[in-house]
Amino acid sequence: MGSSSSKSSVVESSTSEMTSPVNDFGIKVEAIADCAFLLGEGPHWDERVQALYFVSINEKTIHKYDPAKESLTSATLEGRPGFIVPLEDHLDHFVVGLERDFVVIQWDGTGTARVVRKLGEVDQQSPRNRLNDGKADPTGRLFAGTIGHEDEKFNLDKNTGSLYRLDSHGLTALCDKISISNGLAWDLKSKAMYYIDSPERKIRRYDYDVETGDISNLQYMFDFETNKVEGAPDGCTIDTNGNLWVAVFGGGCVLQISPEGELMQRVEVPAKQVTSCTFGGAKLDTLYVTTARLNIAGEQKHPSGCTFKITGLEMTGLPNNRFNDTL
Repeated sequence: MGSSSSKSSVVESSTSEMTSPVNDFGIKVEAIADCAFLLGEGPHWDERVQALYFVSINEKTIHKYDPAKESLTSATLEGRPGFIVPLEDHLDHFVVGLERDFVVIQWDGTGTARVVRKLGEVDQQSPRNRLNDGKADPTGRLFAGTIGHEDEKFNLDKNTGSLYRLDSHGLTALCDKISISNGLAWDLKSKAMYYIDSPERKIRRYDYDVETGDISNLQYMFDFETNKVEGAPDGCTIDTNGNLWVAVFGGGCVLQISPEGELMQRVEVPAKQVTSCTFGGAKLDTLYVTTARLNIAGEQKHPSGCTFKITGLEMTGLPNNRFNDTL
């Protein structure tokens, strides 16, 4: 793929009309900017610049939110981005899942973005698939998976995607027959990797080898059906106690789930389609949450599609990992 240019914009945050009252537990949910996206996804907090990056898949845009300035900057790419993860040795280079390609883009956060190189292509046998959620593991390897084609009525081609690992050995397929590849998180203490294929309505747990990046011994650690949770698991993150925080698409909430599979807490979000979450802020104690406003099961009204911050959780997260392209 050659270089591509993009448009950019800056939006000043305005949250005065979009702030939830503090609940009985001291938890507060606020929209970080008065911008609603069709499919916000993939939040990543870069502690080096104290900023949040995320994508809006259907608008083909990437975003940077600077909480100190309360500003949101955006750039448009020539394709749908599934995720954005900064590179370890660069402040202005990112690996992006662009349609079915892993690419590196250069973006200073305010101007245009351009593709500088292509790292690999996946799912050649299913050309209508696209890359969805992706993250770097604790050593800097990249894990990302694909989603089957969806038509205008959101009918999905199931079991056509896969989960991949990208490192010095190239691309390695880890799981096949995936429908909607989503949440990823690692717990080094427990030598575990968590993974979500959303239509399963379950959360997978694998044994994780930090030396090789290999996964094995699939188990299901949480079942939405058994726990009577409406909606489907989407993106996720992990706190310093090893608990998962899982966005619930169609459920309007984020769940805190223990490593043993116990539902510990449910935090309501004023948007039905919650897509992903990550901890950020100077103390990594703010949970940033992306949402969507797709016309699935009816119109999704404002503030659906906004990105939110949740404070008062009295929890801290682990630093987001960056992609090390020298591995």
